Amino acid sequence: MSTRERSAPAVLVVEDDPAIAAGIVRGLKGAGFDVELAHDGRRGAELALARPFDLVVLDLMLPELGGFEVLELWRGRLSTPVIVLSARTELDARLQAFAGGAVDYLPKPFWIEELLARVRARLRLPDAAAPARTFGWDGAVLDLDARTVTLAGEPLGLTAHEFNVLLYLVERPARAITRRQLAEAALPAGGDRSERTVDSHVARIRRKLGPAGARIATVWGIGYRFDAPEPT
Repeated sequence: MSTRERSAPAVLVVEDDPAIAAGIVRGLKGAGFDVELAHDGRRGAELALARPFDLVVLDLMLPELGGFEVLELWRGRLSTPVIVLSARTELDARLQAFAGGAVDYLPKPFWIEELLARVRARLRLPDAAAPARTFGWDGAVLDLDARTVTLAGEPLGLTAHEFNVLLYLVERPARAITRRQLAEAALPAGGDRSERTVDSHVARIRRKLGPAGARIATVWGIGYRFDAPEPT
């Protein structure tokens, strides 16, 4: 790969699912990467060979040319590290991907934060440090760094999905958030992002929060809104 003048590492994403691709691109760009997207294997294979990239994120189940075929095409011609994403979780698929030259394998559904961490690790980049933040209301405290929620000092034991849904709402007080927004932002790509799933998570969050859960208001026909208390 040739040396180039570039302030941000360049990542090629080869993914045909529009929703998953959009989430990956949004996450990578938000983390400061230059991103190129290919929606099929043939285009992705051509781009990787035609332009210098620092890393490739490659799906396996692709139109035009499958991921394993793309890896075979790149064998001996591409030194760029490749992280494979796939809904295939069986050992044979993982071993075949590594044998084809992949340096990492992340099964779907996945958290964008984990993908970013793996990308940074492969490129030996430091993690972006997040400022310490807590949100408190009606006896409940959400600690962003510890990823915990307590009520009157007692941990509530929210699941990772529930925590992400609650955090997304709390960070956007007084705004009506659609179920689709919540699903795309708070639930893992490739997983169940249906409106019913979002409703189930919100119902469990409210139940665990008790009276503090009343701050999560239903916006009929749209989704939900977090009504933060007035500052004192």
